[in-house]
Amino acid sequence: MAESVYKIIELVGTSTESWEAAAKSLDDIRIAEITKLDMRVDNGQVVAYRARVNVSFKLRD
Repeated sequence: MAESVYKIIELVGTSTESWEAAAKSLDDIRIAEITKLDMRVDNGQVVAYRARVNVSFKLRD
């Protein structure tokens, strides 16, 4: 296995429709891990969904 260095960052996508739409709002991702799904509730109604995603990518020399 070749030696490599990878960077992992956390991104947050939001949507008023669904968690799936929140995750899809993050463009051009090749490999990602959804780490947390949550939602905002106002007066008993869901008003926003949020998907936290860890993205990893290989660093070049």
